[in-house]
Amino acid sequence: MDALIHKLIAALGEDPKRPGLKGTPRRVSEAYKFLTSGYDQDLATIVNNALMPVDTEGMVIVKDIEVYSLCEHHLLPFFGKVHVGYIPRKHVIGLSKIPRIVDMYARRLQVQERMGQQICDALEKILKPKGIGVVIECSHLCMMMRGVQKQHSTAVTSCVKGLFKENQKTRQEFLELIRG
Repeated sequence: MDALIHKLIAALGEDPKRPGLKGTPRRVSEAYKFLTSGYDQDLATIVNNALMPVDTEGMVIVKDIEVYSLCEHHLLPFFGKVHVGYIPRKHVIGLSKIPRIVDMYARRLQVQERMGQQICDALEKILKPKGIGVVIECSHLCMMMRGVQKQHSTAVTSCVKGLFKENQKTRQEFLELIRG
């Protein structure tokens, strides 16, 4: 990858050998490896059997999970917050596992809509909850730095299943709790 970044810098009209750019191909390569490290992770390893049996029907919410990802269309960052809620059926998951799952999908070339679906599907597969909802709010540098150049725009996407989809009251409770 270093050689490709070296060629890219040259194609942009810069001298990849000048002092300020000498180590840039290596640094960019390392950055992209980290930013796409989600491809090397799998759900079972992240969850690591961190499911606990419960006898509760209360909603579980982890909100304001910071998220950073790369837009697959421009390789520019998008960033914001993810809110996840679910109603347990038989198990709850260790709370730290939810942000880890978010990061696994965020650290891939992404579109926000698919990332929300992937997070929702993964948690549904593991927990088999009565209902689940994922809301993502992000700013996209591909919209801010280029294209329409709208500095204060935010994209909001959601994925809901089970009671969150079927029951307006449950969905509304979730939305109110993540806004509060």
